[in-house]
Amino acid sequence: MQRRTFLGTAFAAGLVPVRGLGQGDAEDFTTLAQRLSRQPHRDPAMQLAPPFDNLTYDSFRAIRPAEGGAAGLPLGGGVSADLLPPGFFFRDRVAIEIERNGEITPIGFDPALFSYGARYFDSPPQMDDTARAEMGFSGLRLRSAYRQLGVSDEFFVTQGASYFRTVSRQTLYGLSFRALAIGTGGGAPEEFPVFTRLRLREGSDGQARLEALIESPSITGAATFAISPGEPTVTDVDLVLFPRVTLDDVGIAPLTSMYLKGALRAAVSDDFRPRVHDSEALQIINGAGERLWRPLSNPATLQISRFADDGPRGFGLIQQSREFADFEDPEAAYHKRPSAWIAPRENWGEGGVMLVEIPTADEFHDNIVAFWRPGEPLTAGGVYRYSYRIFTGASPVPLPAPRVRIAQSRSGLVHDAPGYLQYVIDFHGDLGADLYPTVTASEGEIAGVSAYPVAARGHLRVGFRYAPGAAEAAELRLVLRDASGTPQSDVWLHRWTPARDGGP
Repeated sequence: MQRRTFLGTAFAAGLVPVRGLGQGDAEDFTTLAQRLSRQPHRDPAMQLAPPFDNLTYDSFRAIRPAEGGAAGLPLGGGVSADLLPPGFFFRDRVAIEIERNGEITPIGFDPALFSYGARYFDSPPQMDDTARAEMGFSGLRLRSAYRQLGVSDEFFVTQGASYFRTVSRQTLYGLSFRALAIGTGGGAPEEFPVFTRLRLREGSDGQARLEALIESPSITGAATFAISPGEPTVTDVDLVLFPRVTLDDVGIAPLTSMYLKGALRAAVSDDFRPRVHDSEALQIINGAGERLWRPLSNPATLQISRFADDGPRGFGLIQQSREFADFEDPEAAYHKRPSAWIAPRENWGEGGVMLVEIPTADEFHDNIVAFWRPGEPLTAGGVYRYSYRIFTGASPVPLPAPRVRIAQSRSGLVHDAPGYLQYVIDFHGDLGADLYPTVTASEGEIAGVSAYPVAARGHLRVGFRYAPGAAEAAELRLVLRDASGTPQSDVWLHRWTPARDGGP
């Protein structure tokens, strides 16, 4: 489609360019972010006009991008965009523009771009020019026929702060990403940077291209995304940051997920389903090539773990259980939630992967966050760049697997030995040679280590008992070695903390 044809279609649908943009609004977002970092922070919250100022969960969901309006904006390469309305929780103004053939067209907000469910709206809302000028969008989603020819499906959405999600051909939406985390898990209130402008670029061969301007009181920045949907969906991210103040609690490439219960301490929630989680483990391949596998937990108290590293090869939140019987939930379909892997495209140097586990009593609140924290603070006035690739899918880790991999982890009380827990970790893979478990604990006592085959599953099962004694927390570690002492498996890690009833 030629630019003139596209713009004619857009204007006929009500997508009109925003008039009166200030000087420099067409400049690249990196230059703009650096300039804004030298100015006072501007509040992105917008003045919402009725009925957007008083929406409930249900009435907000009843507002949808309309065909010929905010739905199906063609971007080339088989990709289209839907613009999302403001309201309910989404009150930060997001300006959206489209760049084609070097020409930037900002899109003005108009309530006529959306359809309104008759159950909640007597008639489509009317809005004067002044009210429309105050309004913006809350985000957008991208579509293409990447699953089935002729069927346009979502593969990317961003809505709220700097959150975004991607999905693959074999999975449904699950965990979320963020452009940046500030103060996550700390004692002070967390700061949530906002995508204040999104610039859609012309796509090609099914790949979507998007730029975002990031603003918050402490920092500004710009991010570019090149998204190729498939199995897995691959997203290249380039991030540049301009701190206004020195920050020592920044999280790069944050992943946000939910873990209520699983086979480790299943009694944490009295629920008919055997598992309830979007992700079940944090996996890390560190700079030394060691593969770490840390099952997630829903602890009794906030837990923050740091995995020190130098030049990480990657990390991610993994949903390994893929059978319906693992969850018994046809509505949530947790067995189809994606795993996500972060692969740096450069050497990130010294720092650590951080894992934040927050207690939760239900599945409606994300309580798991993982991200990279640089070893040195980001200093005011500096310029910091990070490039990485996100793999989203059923099995997205792009690096070769070890000879022996962790299949599942379980635990429970030992009824004939009060004060002890029984841990059972199953391994699968190349189990032909003799393998010997090494189990250690930073506090407490390990006893009864054994390894034996489970013929029904084709697994090697390692079991051991653990007594924490007077410990308040302990780090458990298990690895399988060959006869020479060389590690042959993932390294299983687990942080023990007291149960919610105070028991082991």
